[in-house]
Amino acid sequence: MPMMGLTQHPRLVWLMVVALLVGADQFTKAYFSSLIPLGGALEVTTWFNLVHILNTGAAFSLLADAGGWQRYFFITLAAVVVVVISFACLMRKAEHFERYVGAAVVAGGGGNLIDRIQTDAVVDFLDIHWKAFHWPAFNLADIYVVVAALAYTVLSLRAPRAVETAGPKL
Repeated sequence: MPMMGLTQHPRLVWLMVVALLVGADQFTKAYFSSLIPLGGALEVTTWFNLVHILNTGAAFSLLADAGGWQRYFFITLAAVVVVVISFACLMRKAEHFERYVGAAVVAGGGGNLIDRIQTDAVVDFLDIHWKAFHWPAFNLADIYVVVAALAYTVLSLRAPRAVETAGPKL
């Protein structure tokens, strides 16, 4: 299919972008999980490591030690977010940029949802640190969601477009 034809099918392109992002997330998690033993680290620079950590909680390991119920809570929450945002991006007329912000949220939520279903936890492998202070480890799916949240914040700060109305101007 020529690229020109893809612009006529924005929903198909959206699905392809989501699939590509989820695929990249799942590939990197599998790759680093096979390369680095669970709990291990590979120093890349003085401030960046590749690690293999399983996070049973949410961002910043929130609820990681909650006793197991959080797995079902996070699976349900992620599934609802993925379905609702997918529906919004695919079924309603959305701005191009807004649709791809939604794609990043769906890919991030979907990538971590796959982990929770398969392994009861999310695989994290990126570790940024300064001396002994380590930012919580994260993965590509987390990056997608954070970038989408920042992009949505920028979107919401834009001045609203003027709506043209039919009728006399006063």
